[in-house]
Amino acid sequence: MVLSGGGARGMAHIGVIEELEKRGYEITSVAGTSMGSLVGGVYAMGKMNEFKDWLYELDRFKTMKMVDLTLGKQGLIKGEKVLSTLQEFISDHKIEELELPYLAVAVDIKQKKEVVIDKGSVYSAIRASISIPTVFTPVKTSDGLLVDGGIMNNIPVNHVARTRGDKLIAVDVNADVPVEKPEKSEKAEVKETSGTQKLMARIQKRLRRINPIPEDDGMGYFDLLHRTINLMTRQIAQHSMEKNPPDLLIQTSEEACGTFEFFRAEEIVEMGRYAAIKKLDAFEKKK
Repeated sequence: MVLSGGGARGMAHIGVIEELEKRGYEITSVAGTSMGSLVGGVYAMGKMNEFKDWLYELDRFKTMKMVDLTLGKQGLIKGEKVLSTLQEFISDHKIEELELPYLAVAVDIKQKKEVVIDKGSVYSAIRASISIPTVFTPVKTSDGLLVDGGIMNNIPVNHVARTRGDKLIAVDVNADVPVEKPEKSEKAEVKETSGTQKLMARIQKRLRRINPIPEDDGMGYFDLLHRTINLMTRQIAQHSMEKNPPDLLIQTSEEACGTFEFFRAEEIVEMGRYAAIKKLDAFEKKK
């Protein structure tokens, strides 16, 4: 199984995994980039239920407390707070000691190369893989600087461990497809929007100090960054899957939610489940 990056949209991976397990599929290995590396890492550690319960609690706007802003020029968010919080109830593991083969993909921006992390701390691998340039501070190594793996390989189908007779399933949460999501109450919509605006206002204020940019075209910093990275990663992912086509590709829309809207966990998980149900129904009919 290969899980793409996509910020909060990556929570859809949980719904996909749950639907696969419900149907009796056995996941024999997992590879991920960025948010896909986080969900995949937690799954490989056998702690998906605990992780999902924690995400669902973020509906109460604990998301804002997880943002550890920094004045550094290499990124606005340290990214340590969320991982340290996870370690309070999900202890770290060494990748090579996991029962399920797992790897995360990052990019060494100094060495100009893709980095496959399949040894050492799971959380260290995740931290490197989620380092969205200019947003999260990069991870320093002895001779390099690691950033989000999506820059070069957002759906690492070419790296996942394979076994004879298996089926390669890829999940892309940045797809150029229509949004299909459950209806929400108007009250919940207003509340969540208010929470997002407060969080984004704090980050935008910090951004204007570090790197003010014109917004005459109506596109703010995060919108511009989001659209640019999504377009780039989608094009690279398409080329990668042409060379290494998965047996089944499950997709959710890049417009499903904002990169940092983790408080919409339950809704996004259900989007993933719904997408998986449709694709698996069609896939199984062909057997």
